[in-house]
Amino acid sequence: MEGHVLALAGGVGGARLARGLASVLDPERLTVAVNTGDDFEHLGLPVSPDLDTVMYTLAGRANEETGWGVAGETWSFMEALAELGGETWFRLGDKDLATHVERRRMLEVGQTLSQATAALSAALGIRHRIVPMSDAPVRTVVETDEGALAFQDYFVRRRCEPLVSGFRFDGIEAAGPSPGLAAALADKALQAVVICPSNPYVSVAPIVGMADVADFLDARNVPVVAVSPIVGGRAIKGPAAKMMAELGAETDALGIARHYGARIDGMVIDELDAALAPAIRGLGMAVRVAQTVMRSESDSRALAEETLAFAAELGADAR
Repeated sequence: MEGHVLALAGGVGGARLARGLASVLDPERLTVAVNTGDDFEHLGLPVSPDLDTVMYTLAGRANEETGWGVAGETWSFMEALAELGGETWFRLGDKDLATHVERRRMLEVGQTLSQATAALSAALGIRHRIVPMSDAPVRTVVETDEGALAFQDYFVRRRCEPLVSGFRFDGIEAAGPSPGLAAALADKALQAVVICPSNPYVSVAPIVGMADVADFLDARNVPVVAVSPIVGGRAIKGPAAKMMAELGAETDALGIARHYGARIDGMVIDELDAALAPAIRGLGMAVRVAQTVMRSESDSRALAEETLAFAAELGADAR
């Protein structure tokens, strides 16, 4: 595929497919727009979990065992904080802490989140464009049987235990795409949008919930391909399957396809879910069956190549 590709990403699955796309596409041909609904302030620092996961992964510094954080991390700061009786429910490693401190410095002198992200990415040696979905704050709130919870309270402090009944994204009405995302959407060379295998409810929904992005998807003239984050009825990482069950959706790739609906033209599903392909095609979208579990860099690259080839076929069919 020639031209420009826009990837929408959040969390570990999104970061790993973004890594694969970056291994296939030249820097000027890829923009990775990342969810910021998970962002929050902790210990006086602006923390952007999904942006950091994508940055660390593309920089080759991510902890491959957890999928988040930095490889070879140390925890002296958290140990000292615990001794002082401070909040330790959200753990910040010593290397990771430096990212948040430097981000705060840049934001305090008037830089935008986009500018801070570009500077941090460059410092980590990343050549491909990683952009926040918006420079305006959007905050994901999880509606549960125990009331409304800020996303990190639900995800980390409460370990996804409360029952989910819905979501809201505070600030989304006033939020517009970041300059990098807006430029990708307007790029005449844009040839495909790839929705990475990220949680559709809390990682992708904030991005596509912004009015300008929603309008683009509704009126699109390029193929939009989603990679299912559910394999064999289970989420590879995170609480997507649990959320789907509690919301009454099918906890499989078909449920993901129904969720995205007319917003996508095609869906990549895992070999384990091949039997679901006819039902997904019955929804009016194309299907590609592939190995979607990314345990290594070569897995990420193979899935990226498969996804781009699929998008190119859909683009050719549309012409």
